[in-house]
Amino acid sequence: MGCKLLLISKGEFEIICFMNQCPKVAIVGRPNVGKSALFNRLCKKRISIVDEAEGITRDRLYAKADYFGRPFEIIDTGGIDTSSDVPFNESIRRQAEIAIEEADRLILVVDAKIGITELDEQVARILHRQDKPVTLAVNKVDTLDQMGRIHEFHGLGMSEIVGVSASHGLQIAELLESTFREFEWGDGDGDETSAMKVAIIGRPNVGKSTLVNYLLDDDRCLVSPIAGTTRDSVDIDVEIDGKEFRLIDTAGIRRKKAEHEVVDKFAAIRTARAMERADVCILMLNAGEGITAQEKRIAKELESLGKGCILLFNKWDLVKGFRMEHCLEAVHKEVPFLAHCPALFVSAKTGRNLDKVFPQIEEIYNHASHRVTTGELNRFLERAIQNYHPPMLNGKRLRIYYVAQVGVHPPTFVFFVNRPDLMVASYKKYLINTFRKNFPFSGVPLEFSLKGKIDRHVKEKVLS
Repeated sequence: MGCKLLLISKGEFEIICFMNQCPKVAIVGRPNVGKSALFNRLCKKRISIVDEAEGITRDRLYAKADYFGRPFEIIDTGGIDTSSDVPFNESIRRQAEIAIEEADRLILVVDAKIGITELDEQVARILHRQDKPVTLAVNKVDTLDQMGRIHEFHGLGMSEIVGVSASHGLQIAELLESTFREFEWGDGDGDETSAMKVAIIGRPNVGKSTLVNYLLDDDRCLVSPIAGTTRDSVDIDVEIDGKEFRLIDTAGIRRKKAEHEVVDKFAAIRTARAMERADVCILMLNAGEGITAQEKRIAKELESLGKGCILLFNKWDLVKGFRMEHCLEAVHKEVPFLAHCPALFVSAKTGRNLDKVFPQIEEIYNHASHRVTTGELNRFLERAIQNYHPPMLNGKRLRIYYVAQVGVHPPTFVFFVNRPDLMVASYKKYLINTFRKNFPFSGVPLEFSLKGKIDRHVKEKVLS
């Protein structure tokens, strides 16, 4: 088995996609038989969106799962239906075919309540041509008394048949045992990655999936001019010049009023979780439209979560008669935090300036991890106070005794003072601006707390 690598040359970078460090199992079948429910059951997380509507899963989704202590990778795919008029049907089928091609083992899911359909037979014929081990999972067998339903499906020509219930967890262990029968496990399977997690965030149809596909030189994510094509968060591991990254392509974040479908709400939840687990976020904007109210909200959410941020102005190749400086100035006025974030003017379609993305990600990650010694901090504090003393407030003056860094991701600092209530907004802003000029924290929110001398429990939390 070992480790299968795909080596791609892209500009000045050498990109290595980790196509497999442990065995891969693809879940396939016609639409609405319970593939996503089984996927969630096997990885023990609600990653894939489950809904009765057809065509919900579009991209192929990857997740880690466990077979009695041995890790493997599970792939969820969209339903295969050659005659369906569901949007993106052809692209969904192509994504499923790619998953079938790269998987080591296949699970064909059918519906015990409906029985064999013509589509089931079509999918079974496709899998028979693959020359790969296939286990037939007869789903929706909710009790052991219903196991007799599986015999009808012997007509599909599969030697390994297991009746399961994805919703109730019935016979899942038996399914895995059948799937990995006679599989030789290698010693190096399932090494955990320590990759930097990078979430690509933005409104629908700003080019997030196009960016991922260009960086990987692969049609890894569905791309369409129709907003909302991506609905799940898709994780892709890559290695750039010896450094590991995990790219998280997310669904576009809509305004609450625009979330018409249940799946839109689930997609928003997935995107929020992606933001929470990311180390660095790429906020993509449409350069021709500027920053919208929705993107302001996203930027403020990234700041409140303490996430490093890169601004990517996409589709810059389509902008005429407008200067980069003016575009940046407008954004900085709207969201002050973004003034501290590096900005790139790119084209995800043509590759313009995309060679600068990964070095910028690494730089911001290092800034978020950076620690400043207490000695450096207090020398800075002494100079700042000498240049501009705290103002008097009701006859009292703020006294800052010392400052210390107490955390990273985001960098967190505590100022020990006589009285936190004497810190006025103007002096707070002065300290923050001076601090950023002296220390390398580009693209990273800074968190400051004030601790009073009299009451050690009184704190004022300030986000820069």
